[in-house]
Amino acid sequence: MSGDQPSAARYVVGIDLGTTNCALAYAPLTNSGDGDDPGASGALSTFAVPQLVAAGELAPRPTLPSFLLLPTKHELSPEAMALPWRDAPGYVVGELARERGAELPQRLVSSSKSWLSHTGVDRNAAILPWRGAVDTDHDDTDHDDSDDDGHSGQVSPVEAAARYLEHLRSAWDAAHADAPLSEQEVFLTVPASFDAVARELTVSAARRAGLANLTLLEEPQAAFYAWLAQHSGQAGAGGAAGQRVPGDGDWREQLSPGDTVLVCDIGGGTSDFSLIEVTDGGGGVLALERVAVGEHILLGGDNMDLALAHLAMQRLGKKAKKLKPRQQRALVHDCRRAKETLLGKDAPDSVPISILGAGSRLIGGTLRTSVEKSDIDGLVMNGFFPEVGADATPQSRRSVGLVELGLSYAQDAAVTRHLAAFLARHGRTPSALLFNGGVMKSHLLQQRIADIVGGWHGGSVKVLSASDLDLAVAHGAAYYGLVRRGRGIRIRGGTGRTYYIGVESAMPAIPGFAPPIKALCVAPFGMEEGTSVDLPGEELGLIVGETAEFRFFASTQRKQDAAGAVCDPDDDELVELDPVEATLEPFGDGDEAHSAGAAVPVTLRAQVTEIGTLELWCVARDRTHQWKLEYSVRDAESA
Repeated sequence: MSGDQPSAARYVVGIDLGTTNCALAYAPLTNSGDGDDPGASGALSTFAVPQLVAAGELAPRPTLPSFLLLPTKHELSPEAMALPWRDAPGYVVGELARERGAELPQRLVSSSKSWLSHTGVDRNAAILPWRGAVDTDHDDTDHDDSDDDGHSGQVSPVEAAARYLEHLRSAWDAAHADAPLSEQEVFLTVPASFDAVARELTVSAARRAGLANLTLLEEPQAAFYAWLAQHSGQAGAGGAAGQRVPGDGDWREQLSPGDTVLVCDIGGGTSDFSLIEVTDGGGGVLALERVAVGEHILLGGDNMDLALAHLAMQRLGKKAKKLKPRQQRALVHDCRRAKETLLGKDAPDSVPISILGAGSRLIGGTLRTSVEKSDIDGLVMNGFFPEVGADATPQSRRSVGLVELGLSYAQDAAVTRHLAAFLARHGRTPSALLFNGGVMKSHLLQQRIADIVGGWHGGSVKVLSASDLDLAVAHGAAYYGLVRRGRGIRIRGGTGRTYYIGVESAMPAIPGFAPPIKALCVAPFGMEEGTSVDLPGEELGLIVGETAEFRFFASTQRKQDAAGAVCDPDDDELVELDPVEATLEPFGDGDEAHSAGAAVPVTLRAQVTEIGTLELWCVARDRTHQWKLEYSVRDAESA
């Protein structure tokens, strides 16, 4: 895929493909005066996404909830799912999917983004909803396991992401008939914790949605770009409410060389941490560099909602045992709203909770309880954000012999322990905090984390004020498009991991033992987009003519390894990625032809593309023959 931007672009567009919500922001481009080089007008705006909010009812919303409903025609009529740009999609995304999906959980896809980074499954296989198309609510209503067309009612994580992006593209095109999204400069965000495979799968999803020209940007960087935009101009200038015009602002007065900014992103389902360092770029110019990224932690606001729901059920006592699945989901939803209220300003002492009865006792069977402000202090604050030491690490518990397969949820619910381990692992002391994600809209939680992090290092930590945290990533991605045109300071990032390939050692055969594997560094940490590196050292033998497996590894900690460095793949600092199975075609004629299984002498070249994906090339001695190792080898399009 090319990183070249389409020449017909009239807008830069930022898309936040979120775990819980998607958002789209944009800025118009103008001619700079020479007729060829478009400049930027600078006004950042949010695109209100038209979506179904009830059966047959379309309305715009600031975000598109990342939920996909796959109902049968008996559960939701085709007419109820119709959109202005598609009469019979056969599925629903957005607000209606989220609300109706509470009654049809076996048809609802959620957290598909987290599945994109799950190495334990084939992410191009139709596996979602996980254990889907099963009648978990058979006590409420009867469901058929497939629709009349015979499909299983499941999709792959890649396809789910593609449908969210396709909805955004179609909605945009309907509103901008003269400027289709496929022709704009699109910047799509991914978690900093996404490895090369998850990034490539995200690109594949965008391609399926008709977005072939795009650039990837890490979400924490996008959040930081949104803060830069906010402090580089005046909100509302040059356009309608909600627009921001970049220019010279006060951000340089808030940050100085030597500052390290911790971007703390806690959303509905995930927690991600990144560190951005402020350096002296020379001549009085400040430079920004992303210096560390954390792991993808499946821990967020959803965990807190479930915890409060369990507490409410304990208060209901025996009555809670009679709650049907639909009532239990309604309870979690009410606890979420209670949590947001009690974490807000001027919070009441308690928020009442009402659970409607089922069946003929719909009214008379209503159960009542409440969530108390003390519950927030005891369960949320002390359970998810406890005061811990700087040397704290996530706690693990002993697993039972058999567990359900699924997402790799964090075992320890304490966000602050994960945060302490992240900072200790990278040996950094943050001097400033930037928050992102829906959970962190609470100033109580912001202050809690600021106090704890400041206490670790015996001083205060500056909190950088941010605007709408639900839209910051999308706005920051669009602003990044302006930065690439010279309208602001660019964060140096590059790869957030060091990447390795497994190389089998040459040694005599030993019965019962496979030759050991070495991990060869092919792409060092921080390798910039648009650059490549030829690995030094001896040639390697590339197996051609038969199916071979290539093993890949990554590390967020081994930042000192240069291209060509060799280490032990069993090192705790390395994580193995999905292997690549490929059959590479031999070349040569006559006596020079290679037989199946031959080892062709090659050297390796790694390239980080302009869009932010990693490519690895095996180059033969003649320099005219080369093979590209593809990460998305199980892509359904090529299966």
